[in-house]
Amino acid sequence: MLFNSIQFLIFFIVVTLAYFSLSWKGRWILLLVTSCYFYLVFKPIFILILFGTIVIDYYAGIWIEKSENQKQRKLLLVISLISNIGILAFFKYYDFLQDSVNHILGSMHLRPLVPPLTRMIPSQIADWITTGDGRVLLPIGLSFHTFQAMSYTIEVYRGNQPAERNFGIYALYVMFYPQLVAGPIERPQNMLFQFHTYFKYDFELVKSGLMQMAFGFFKKMVIADRLSMMVDYAYAPGTEHNGLTLLTAAIFYSFQIYCDFSGYSDIAIGAARVMGFTLMDNFRSPYEAKSIAEFWGRWHISLSSWFRDYLYIPLGGNRKGDLMKYRNQLIVFMVSGLWHGTSWSFVIWGGLHGLYQISASIRDKVLGNAGVKMPESEFIKIINRILTFLLVTLTWVFFRNSISRSFDILRGIGKLSLSDKILSPFNVVEMWFCVFLIVFLLVKEHYYEKIPTRSTTLFFILFPLTAILTYFFGVITENQFIYFQF
Repeated sequence: MLFNSIQFLIFFIVVTLAYFSLSWKGRWILLLVTSCYFYLVFKPIFILILFGTIVIDYYAGIWIEKSENQKQRKLLLVISLISNIGILAFFKYYDFLQDSVNHILGSMHLRPLVPPLTRMIPSQIADWITTGDGRVLLPIGLSFHTFQAMSYTIEVYRGNQPAERNFGIYALYVMFYPQLVAGPIERPQNMLFQFHTYFKYDFELVKSGLMQMAFGFFKKMVIADRLSMMVDYAYAPGTEHNGLTLLTAAIFYSFQIYCDFSGYSDIAIGAARVMGFTLMDNFRSPYEAKSIAEFWGRWHISLSSWFRDYLYIPLGGNRKGDLMKYRNQLIVFMVSGLWHGTSWSFVIWGGLHGLYQISASIRDKVLGNAGVKMPESEFIKIINRILTFLLVTLTWVFFRNSISRSFDILRGIGKLSLSDKILSPFNVVEMWFCVFLIVFLLVKEHYYEKIPTRSTTLFFILFPLTAILTYFFGVITENQFIYFQF
């Protein structure tokens, strides 16, 4: 069920009204049942996979907590992690592995080694989990709820979270509909106790939640989906455009993916807040970052912190010298790239961010050893923001396109000329409207990261105004959110 659909709006209104009319027990049962329905709308068969991992992790958590034998505790954790990672690897990376191995073998004039999945499993099952051309279907939101489930057993193992005894509550922790498909990826310490809490109706939370949802819809439907038309036009395979057109598309894509993903997060966080739940902030004005490190402290925060706590620090973090720190940074970013998608272009995207981080660390160390202190004037901060944005924008090219197409685009941008004219599917007015939307977004987020709603009068002006503007200026096509494919 897409957030940007009439079906979801009806679903949200009905579920929320029913939620406030029930007791605590009735509420979590309602949310679990409706979250199941929310997921079933996409492809019903995949809910069996989701419940399979829920059962494994639920009992693993209890057994880990009960066990006093450290080796047994570790074994149970490993079983849980392998179950989750195995399912994710199968559905997300089987085709990637098949293509990569067979390509290597083909280049050596050897026969393919990895067969298509349809030749290895019964045809009835293949029909359920593969596309018409035999590719494995990726269950919606698998990467997100897999990481959330893994954080639960890890935290129980570490002793930071007691095992949840109520199976329904644990299932709801994994399946809570606002953040089921694309996060935020929540830790059990933040969510499980909330499902045991009876939240009284709070009009302040309702106002704040609805306003955040409204602006999330605005970002997705008015900004992201409009910018996508220019991006799709310029990046279309087989087309050639001048440098200015490609640079404009690259900049537009930076704002498209931000508004698309942060718009989803805003809707999820706002929907949960209306009912009293607090989800973690997933974005904090990332394009105001003055460095790549700061950018990743502001972008997709739930994933960045997940990799920090469950991969970077266990690898050794920065505790074992600079070389190990650089190695760990590169590993984390390349794994992050692979998490995002089953293509080597995603690995390059992650690797470039890792190299950015390493280069910045080396630069700071050299300057520090030389006793050089970087100036911190407002002008320098603005320059750093622009440079950081440009570096991030260039890497988004690999995130959006194949490797060969990405290099074509970067070569085209490198041929930028003052005589270039922007070619686009928009007329002049529409093009300037896109520019206005980007400027409006930057100004709004600089001064009002969150829209104030304490004044009820202001809320009753801004909320309907945002909804009306979204309806009249939005691209009403129910475009799927970009991160649904991850």
